[in-house]
Amino acid sequence: MVGAGAAGLFSAIWAGRTQAAERRAPSVVGLDGARKLGAKVLVSGGGRCNVTHWRVDERDFAGSTPPAIRKVLGRFPVERTVEFFKSAGVEFYREPDTGKLFPESDSARSILDALLRETDAAGARLVHPAKVTRIEHDGERFRLDTGVGSISARRVILATGGKSLPKSGSDGSGFALASMLGHSITAPVVPALVPLVLPAGHFIRDLTGLALPCRFTLLSAKGKPVATSLGSTLCTHTGLSGPATLDISRHWIVSRVTDPAARLLLDWLPEIPEAPLEQMLLESGAKGAVSVLRQQLTERLARHLCAAAAAPPTGDLPREARRRLVAAVKGMELAVVGDRGFGIAEATAGGVPLAEVRLDSMESRICTGLHFAGEVLDVDGRIGGFNFQWAWASGFVAGTAAARGP
Repeated sequence: MVGAGAAGLFSAIWAGRTQAAERRAPSVVGLDGARKLGAKVLVSGGGRCNVTHWRVDERDFAGSTPPAIRKVLGRFPVERTVEFFKSAGVEFYREPDTGKLFPESDSARSILDALLRETDAAGARLVHPAKVTRIEHDGERFRLDTGVGSISARRVILATGGKSLPKSGSDGSGFALASMLGHSITAPVVPALVPLVLPAGHFIRDLTGLALPCRFTLLSAKGKPVATSLGSTLCTHTGLSGPATLDISRHWIVSRVTDPAARLLLDWLPEIPEAPLEQMLLESGAKGAVSVLRQQLTERLARHLCAAAAAPPTGDLPREARRRLVAAVKGMELAVVGDRGFGIAEATAGGVPLAEVRLDSMESRICTGLHFAGEVLDVDGRIGGFNFQWAWASGFVAGTAAARGP
């Protein structure tokens, strides 16, 4: 096993358990380049570790095809995740507003400790720091070169992660290893679940700390909706963050490569349709636009929106100015100039395509004996514990199948 993050540890646990169930001697070795394991687990969910979501299906993911993702998720659903951790001594609670599942301890350490305990109990041996720099396959066995020597194995699980949070060890090296064994990597490989950057001087950057529910809509160059996200949005000193921003980010970033003329729109008042909003502004009379908008938004934001629409903030609102203001509130086009990059991103969009993997075993269709799990694959979920659920499901399938192989 290469990589001892969430997917790697889960693969090791189930590989070891499968060997034990078949009364075979333990022969699972996990290699990782980190001095301390689980850095990405420990920082997830603000240190609380959002382990999964109460309801998960293929519509929560992007990348490879939904039917392929659904098949893997179905092998290890949320109920089994909850059951696994409960048996390992970790109980969950459900966050009412979001449906996210967190450990009752509210500490990611309890999740990492449970994974490490179960890995040890399964008879799997972890070797670190031992970064794999090269991998070869002669048709029968693999040779893995590491900083502490070479290792030979009949089967290998690549669970190296993607490129997000490279300080945690997921620096993209797994893509290079997959390529050495004949696999392709989708293009582009970009950050996912990452804050977006707006131009210097944009008024949103002056609203640092403001959080409110908004809706993003990504339109193709032809004006067709490509993706939407709805939820809490946070204004920051560099642009936008918060769950809704993070969810739309991978779609926007990919579109910069595949459809450069795509547009990203922001609806500041998703619960009020355009027609009622225009009527409210019309009825405001001499009170002016700010008197209406500050009932739903802050006065500072309301004044910025009036300025952006060249609409008077107080006094009578001419028809054309009113329509410009409604357009600014309900569909402001964002001049996104970049993102915060892999160093901040919570996930990676892109990787080894599921089309190159046998979904019942996560075994390569190109290199016999090679299995995959986790973020190294071209699957990324929205915010809310979905990427962890992918790690648990793909890790389970890869670990059990690799252990049963010859």
